[in-house]
Amino acid sequence: MSKIISLADLRNIKANIEAKMSLRERSETPDSMVQIRVAMATCGIASGAKIVMDYLISELDKRNIPAIVTQTGCMGYCYAEPTIEVTRPGHQPLVFGFVDSKKADQIIEKYIKNGELLDGIIPVNYENIEGK
Repeated sequence: MSKIISLADLRNIKANIEAKMSLRERSETPDSMVQIRVAMATCGIASGAKIVMDYLISELDKRNIPAIVTQTGCMGYCYAEPTIEVTRPGHQPLVFGFVDSKKADQIIEKYIKNGELLDGIIPVNYENIEGK
């Protein structure tokens, strides 16, 4: 990180952080955007989920892919951490396990951009709270 020399530098840093936060947390039309939930319970964090989340936020922003990236608690797949749930508009959510930066890049390029399935999908064995 470069040194902050002026007030303008500080304002630029603030603007960049706010842009990343909006990608993470704010959206007026979430159903029209890719939604990614990163499991950030203790096991996820210990396995590198924070690194994966930071990578996703950065890369989605660089590639101008409209998405919402949020953190969630335990998804129950501790054996496969870090795990992420990806919901493309109009599709059912998919949970990917053993996600690192390389796998996150593949998920962005193949699944999010092109709709191609790839290895690492964890079979659905849970009920979504919205279904009840």
